[in-house]
Amino acid sequence: MHAFLDFEAPLAELEGKIAELRALAQGDATVSIADEVKALEKKAAKSLADLYADLSPWQKAQVARHPDRPHAVDYIARLITDFAPLAGDRSFAEDHAVIGGLGRFRGEAVMVLGQERGYDTESRLKHNFGMARPEGYRKAVRLMEMAEKFGLPVLTFVDTAGAYPGLDAEERGQAEAIARSTDCCLGLGVPIVATIIGEGGSGGAIAVATANTVLMMEHAIYSVISPEGAASILWRDAARAKDAAAALKITAQDLKRLGVIDDIVAEPLGGAHRGADEAIANAGEAVGRALAAYRGVSPEVLRTQRREKFLGIGRGV
Repeated sequence: MHAFLDFEAPLAELEGKIAELRALAQGDATVSIADEVKALEKKAAKSLADLYADLSPWQKAQVARHPDRPHAVDYIARLITDFAPLAGDRSFAEDHAVIGGLGRFRGEAVMVLGQERGYDTESRLKHNFGMARPEGYRKAVRLMEMAEKFGLPVLTFVDTAGAYPGLDAEERGQAEAIARSTDCCLGLGVPIVATIIGEGGSGGAIAVATANTVLMMEHAIYSVISPEGAASILWRDAARAKDAAAALKITAQDLKRLGVIDDIVAEPLGGAHRGADEAIANAGEAVGRALAAYRGVSPEVLRTQRREKFLGIGRGV
């Protein structure tokens, strides 16, 4: 059973009652609970549908950060065959917050980059909660340049609260590394398709999401700053994150309307954590359509389309 979010309390109560009835029946074979369970399951399904019919931006932020939501490693495992990971920035170190390598997407050779948060304490520490240091972005540049050399499309899976803000990262040129990664994306002569799968935070996300096509999962978020960070700056009160989430326009639906992203990928009812296989399959279909649109397109056209796309964001809003 998945962890329930705060706004899912009514659903948690119903599913708790269902679990209690089933446990009771297991303890006493003479107890018939079929009708009661069926009625509660119907009520729970309606509650789930009602809850997710009109999520607020803050509720979407909670869904995007759900600990059981599929991560970059899951998308790569299901969508990429023959994946061969490549490590290191050839300068300082290997950054496990950014995973990347060569593989095949539906038989076509591609370069893949993903920001990985980790699932448990050990893996989260290893991947630094998905917050890359400069060497992570320098590794991304190295792999993207390799992709261009061999004419390979680049697929990125974005999921980070932002670049790592620690002193050691700043000492090694965090801002410069992010800028160079963003610039590398803009200058590549091969197609780039980015998918925001969870949380797309600030420059840490856009450094690998400056793509020809930017896809976004239905309940993902993408923003220049976290709602908590914005609330702390604007109102000096992180508790007003709910207000900041609404003001920032962080949802896929808002960003599609504003032209920041190109397409929204549907998630199963209740979020990707309730049906990872379906969510990832939907993302695969969207990535496939995007790549097909760029097949045979010249490097000059790809660069121009990408630059004009980002220069045009905000016009006419």
